[in-house]
Amino acid sequence: MEFTDLNSPELYLNRELSLLEFNVRVLAQTLDEKLPLLERLNYLCISSSNLDEFYEVRVASLLQMAEMEPNIVSTDGLSINEQLDRISAKAHQLVAEQYRILNQILIPALETENIRFLRRDRWNAGQKNWLEKYFNDELLPILTPVGLDSAHPFPRILNKSLNFIISLTGKDAFGRNSGRAILQAPRALPRIIQLPPSETESGPHDFVFLSSIIHAFINDLFNGMMVKGCYQFRVTRNSDFFVDDDAIDDLLLAVEGELAMRNYGDEVRLEIDANCPEETANFLLARFDLTPDRLFMSNGPVNLSRAQAIYNLVDRPELKFPAFKSSTPSVFSRNKDFFASIRKQDILLHHPYESFTPVVDFIRQAAVDPDVIAIKQTLYRTGVNSPVVAALIKAARAGKEVTVVIELRARFDEKDNIGLAAKLQEAAAHVVYGVVGYKTHAKMCLILRKEGNMLRNYVHLSTGNYHPRTARLYTDYALFSSEKDLGDDVRRVFMQLTSLGKVSKLNKLLQSPFTLHHGLLKMIEREIENAKKGKPAKIIIKVNAVVEELAIQALYRASQAGVEIKMIIRGICCLRPGIPGISDNIEVRSIVGRFLEHTRIYAFMNGGDWTVYASSADLMNRNMFRRVEICFPITDKKIAERILGDLAGYLKDNSQAWLLHSDGQYLQAQPGDRPVYQVQAELLKSFCQ
Repeated sequence: MEFTDLNSPELYLNRELSLLEFNVRVLAQTLDEKLPLLERLNYLCISSSNLDEFYEVRVASLLQMAEMEPNIVSTDGLSINEQLDRISAKAHQLVAEQYRILNQILIPALETENIRFLRRDRWNAGQKNWLEKYFNDELLPILTPVGLDSAHPFPRILNKSLNFIISLTGKDAFGRNSGRAILQAPRALPRIIQLPPSETESGPHDFVFLSSIIHAFINDLFNGMMVKGCYQFRVTRNSDFFVDDDAIDDLLLAVEGELAMRNYGDEVRLEIDANCPEETANFLLARFDLTPDRLFMSNGPVNLSRAQAIYNLVDRPELKFPAFKSSTPSVFSRNKDFFASIRKQDILLHHPYESFTPVVDFIRQAAVDPDVIAIKQTLYRTGVNSPVVAALIKAARAGKEVTVVIELRARFDEKDNIGLAAKLQEAAAHVVYGVVGYKTHAKMCLILRKEGNMLRNYVHLSTGNYHPRTARLYTDYALFSSEKDLGDDVRRVFMQLTSLGKVSKLNKLLQSPFTLHHGLLKMIEREIENAKKGKPAKIIIKVNAVVEELAIQALYRASQAGVEIKMIIRGICCLRPGIPGISDNIEVRSIVGRFLEHTRIYAFMNGGDWTVYASSADLMNRNMFRRVEICFPITDKKIAERILGDLAGYLKDNSQAWLLHSDGQYLQAQPGDRPVYQVQAELLKSFCQ
């Protein structure tokens, strides 16, 4: 079938279903017996927590749209209700597979390694006695069951908390019995308890879920009554709050107010014990005003992600990925003067293969350098006890001009960012919250240093956050530079964020919401023109998501013109590759491995003189039009060649790559007769010890 209208719905994949497909690829890692066993369990937990967030944000958003704008149709032609129906079917398949893998594959495999999850019917006498004492001493005093009657209404259920619905017979001391009670497990309680071997005749790694302990001794909470049934359940709520920037005077107070209500947003999903009777399940559905398609029956703990605690409780290095030590570029190890090194040349870091420590040390050195006048920094996600924030506080207390742009609405990090803002303000740093109506997602640091009669700019620009922990888990590029035009651009962007005024003309940076989208489309059009002239034309894009329709259409036109297009897309991809006459020159692959792929690179052949940009932005509407993002050029030829070499490795991967087909399905690449090539493993070999 030929398409001349690039708006045709048949040319697009559904955003939400594409995101669920990413979760399928994550879950598939649990089946790879070449991976360490505890890492496979970890992938299961990640797929569970990803699905939580999917319902908290994406499904919640669709449900709100169904109420406010029910006639909206997605780019791929689906109504909101059609999307919700397909999401439900896919999500139920995914959850069923999660529990099948847990019960039939991972738990037996763990048992062969003497790591056991003990069900109640497997407790020996010593274990039962210890757990009964644990229940009486640690749990009973703080558990508060609520019998449901006219004086005890159904309690408010916290988002994603562990709860139990209990069926009872008999009457209490007041002659009451409604037949039901609700027990909420306090959040302070551990969800997995390790049995002490010496006291319980247990193995070194025997564990019991909190839910099993409560089930075993639930009768002790209802003296003189009989428990007929006890069933765990969990409710997922809308966690994406809305702040009307035009209707508030203080963004901080508004975010704090919304944050307090996050645990009690609208219900979007109910998970309940698979053994729960239909009548009890229907009672809960009615209570939460949920339809049956949003009920999930759990053949195991209702929160699979809690099993992630096992990873740190079991000290078995052979069951985990081998430890590695990130390298430090020789230019920094030879010369501890960061400013001298950066003046000499631009420097690129590729995390986690190269250490995040130079980034922290760069800011620490600036904090104590008497010639540094000012530090300007953006913070999106950085962690609670951030060494970056500590360095900024030290600089502010030393009398330097410190300006920090903190994004209060970084989803699920709002509370941490509010706390960081308070600490910085106490140290007399200037703290602003970006621009009304736009999230500040750009990752940049600017240091102004007095050198003789001039003021020199030093910049650090990154595709990822200033977060030491995620710098060990996510792949990101970071550039240090003292190039004047680049530094002037960064200074102008900070001026936009902290002040008022017209859009500043930038020399080298592309910036959303102003020039980034247009600039990328212009470079795609240049490749199209080169292809039409018979010149070699190629585009390589590596991002987390591709959604924005005009960019997709530009890539379709490029494919039609004969431009070779290679795309490495971690998660969502709404572009359909491989459609004859439309996208048959486009290849889309997703890499799922030890590290979360997070680098964003836009590379254009440009007639043989490659143009390479790194960015904080994905090809999504929000990144192009509703966020402050930067896209920075890699002007050093050696660094650009290095990045292009890395991209070639991603395109060569024949083991951890998944290839997207035109029907929206991903198939894992197979090495066949060729040697196995895993790009992340190769990069680890190249950089790490």
